[in-house]
Amino acid sequence: MPISPRTSDRDAGNAALELVVLAPVILFLLGLVIAAGRTSIAQGSVDAAARDAARQASISLTPGAALAAAQSSARAALSQDGLDCNPVVHVDTSQFGVQVGLPATVTATVWCRVPLSDLVVPGMPGSRLLKYQFTSPLDPFRER
Repeated sequence: MPISPRTSDRDAGNAALELVVLAPVILFLLGLVIAAGRTSIAQGSVDAAARDAARQASISLTPGAALAAAQSSARAALSQDGLDCNPVVHVDTSQFGVQVGLPATVTATVWCRVPLSDLVVPGMPGSRLLKYQFTSPLDPFRER
């Protein structure tokens, strides 16, 4: 049975109209996926930087050296991962004064602001602040 010209004219342009309606939705979802991936990868880098900072601080002999080692280590770890976020590193060295032979720890906290403004997704914040804290033990029998 041949198709009448009337039936084929009714469907003309529907695919283009569907594409125009669906394209923004697909681009929005793609932007959300990219933002989630970028944030997840950056959070892993911040976690690793905090762990490195705490470990470097825990093998230092003085609180000042611990702070310097932690900041240097965190910045190096983040830049090695390609994350340019100008990190803030805080190191709690209050337990460096604990008497030799008693357990003590050092805690490093790393904050990093990850930019998201280049994704141009409506409702997406311009950046996201990521934070991680890690505690590493000090050797109880080393010289402090």
